[in-house]
Amino acid sequence: MSFLPFTEYLLLEKNYSKLTVKAYQNDLEDFSNFIKEEYETNSINKVNYGQIRSWIVALVESGLSNRSINRKVSALNTYYKFLLKIGDIKLNPLSKHKALNTSKKIQVPFSEAEIKTVLDDLNFADDFESVRDKFIIELFYSTGIRRIELVQLKLSNLDLNNNTLKVLGKRNKERIVPLLKSVVQTAGKYLKKRSMLESISDKENLFLTKKGIKIYETLVYRIINQYFSFASSKVKKSPHILRHSFATHLLNQGADLNAVKELLGHSSLAATQVYTHNSIAELKKVHINAHPRNKK
Repeated sequence: MSFLPFTEYLLLEKNYSKLTVKAYQNDLEDFSNFIKEEYETNSINKVNYGQIRSWIVALVESGLSNRSINRKVSALNTYYKFLLKIGDIKLNPLSKHKALNTSKKIQVPFSEAEIKTVLDDLNFADDFESVRDKFIIELFYSTGIRRIELVQLKLSNLDLNNNTLKVLGKRNKERIVPLLKSVVQTAGKYLKKRSMLESISDKENLFLTKKGIKIYETLVYRIINQYFSFASSKVKKSPHILRHSFATHLLNQGADLNAVKELLGHSSLAATQVYTHNSIAELKKVHINAHPRNKK
């Protein structure tokens, strides 16, 4: 679905920056993909609040912060206001919607044992969705990429000859992330399964649904939540927790903070340091067990 008239309106009349407009477009595409998959409709202009509410519920269940969800819904609301303005709709389905509370919750990473249970002990089937799901889990844990970065990956971003992945992060900043051999092997299996899909409408995108359309954020969450429900009792089981686990486990193993910062695509060390509280706990154990003064 094309949002060109709306994006031009934001750029030319509202004077929004190109990055802001791109964020709005991504949010609209995410909702569009959701209703296409869940309600088999190609038009977000004709949905009702109940359908939008189911998207919001899926976003909440996906572990996305309330602040991020409010931003996505705000983008959708701005779109409907635009449609009202040009006469394409007569009623804004979000006119009575109230924003979610934005209280902050502590996020606990998965343990190495929980990761191992999912990747090594669970039996993944050999069908398209199972191979795709394992590839997604391995990619999150081995690279620390964000959910939106994974959703936006193109086939051309994957370089299996050099075992690398090109990631487009925040502020359109590109970074090259190395891939483990095990991830490269799973990627090869996924590409083979992907090529056997009956129909592919979003051919340049790396990750697809079984219907051949670009994967969407809420589905990615469901994948992570489904598999980690077998291994973890943690309340929150989301792609961001895997990113959190990636950073925490690297730091626990002595990785340099600057190197982790580059892998995560952070612009400053301050953003990376939020992941260090767990590694500090690990350092305390090492300190207590190894320091000679503690052996007296």
